[in-house]
Amino acid sequence: MQRGVPGVMCHTSGVRERFQEHLEASGLIPPGMRVLVGYSGGADSTALLHLLHACRVDLVAGHLNHGQRAEADEEEAKCEAFANELGVPFVSGRADVPLIAERFKIGFEEAGRQARYEFFRQAAAGLECPLIATAHTRDDHVETVLMHLTRGAGVAGLAGIPERNEAVIRPLLPFARTETREYCEALGFWFHDDPANEDLSFARTRVRLRVLPELRILNPEADAAIARLASMADEESRLIDGFAAAALEHAEIKLNGPLRFLTLDCEAAFQRELLALTPFALLRRAVRLVARVLGATLDHEQTTAVATGLVAGTIGSVTAEGGRVVLEWDLEKLHGRDLQPVEPFRYPLTVPGEVESPEFGWRLCAGPTDPAAYERPPRSLDVVVDAASVKGPPFFRSMADGDAMTPLGFAGTRKVAAILGEAGLTPAAKRRLPVVCDLVGPFWLPGLCLAERVKVSPQTSQALRLVLEPIRTEVR
Repeated sequence: MQRGVPGVMCHTSGVRERFQEHLEASGLIPPGMRVLVGYSGGADSTALLHLLHACRVDLVAGHLNHGQRAEADEEEAKCEAFANELGVPFVSGRADVPLIAERFKIGFEEAGRQARYEFFRQAAAGLECPLIATAHTRDDHVETVLMHLTRGAGVAGLAGIPERNEAVIRPLLPFARTETREYCEALGFWFHDDPANEDLSFARTRVRLRVLPELRILNPEADAAIARLASMADEESRLIDGFAAAALEHAEIKLNGPLRFLTLDCEAAFQRELLALTPFALLRRAVRLVARVLGATLDHEQTTAVATGLVAGTIGSVTAEGGRVVLEWDLEKLHGRDLQPVEPFRYPLTVPGEVESPEFGWRLCAGPTDPAAYERPPRSLDVVVDAASVKGPPFFRSMADGDAMTPLGFAGTRKVAAILGEAGLTPAAKRRLPVVCDLVGPFWLPGLCLAERVKVSPQTSQALRLVLEPIRTEVR
């Protein structure tokens, strides 16, 4: 086919109109948002790149060279040439997929997927692209549902590929693979076919070439039927998630008091007795939600083990795949926590000024204030100190062994570790709390106590106000 043939233009313009309508109806890409497009050079990603460009979306084309085939470099060059023809910025990277597969003991297919998404995330962050668009089609969606089905997935697994997953969007999900191929052929675009798409050693290829053709014989509309099943499963899964989230909210234990914002992203705890009253199917979903919030997934056996332990009132723990998150339960509670270590930190405190820690979720502000307005309630996150009593430039750091101070109103010296322990802070909160110090040592433990030696007195002429506040909302 050649450009300019009326039938061709009618076909491509129809796809483009449907795509534009889908973008507007779904709201996947807010106006003015820059998007990184995962561009492999296949028909799907070529069509996606061109369609988004035709819809005047601000784009960057991201291409990962897996380096597994001799023609990979040539394909990368052709991808860059097509992006340049469109006037779309092009960024590329390389990955050693066999090495990744060997290191993490996973298959080539999964290793390639992990490498792609890691590259996309890094490139998107560096190029200020809040969204990443991948070229998954309805065919990919249907294949995923069938693969999940063979693995015994629940309702959530039958929902297939989500149209949006955090920063990742999939604008081509309503379109068939034949449509993207015909779109590229009609417009004369170069694209390549990955030989892996014919390799039956890959599970997805077997589903694509062996299973789906048979299902289409049984029902010519099998793809649409499976996609409809996925849509219903997604709706029901969201409903169940809502009920599970409500059960968790009712049973939640508010860890770390006024300092709970320190660990909202890395731990959560819930009353076992209340969770045990939850219907078992809903309890299993609640357990999976806890793991998901902490950035992990549990398989069926792990999920059932936790839920069974909660109902039986036993003691146990389950570590999610990858070893990053553990769920522990005893007679009192279920506690989920991130196992990633927190490196010790130390930074200067600018006066006046503020310092943010996006990783730990807090902002520390410092500035001069009126000494007369020094009174604060105990355990405040907002304090006033005698500026002259602060020896040398103030700074903040993580708690260190041997830290000690004399709390306001006390006569003797106390270990900081003991103060934090009596306050009931979890180990994660202790590691993340900024301990404000000067050359003498700690003088403020935010939310816990102030040192006697920096208190405001009638002789104070200059005062310093310190405030620790959360920078993220408490929405899980």
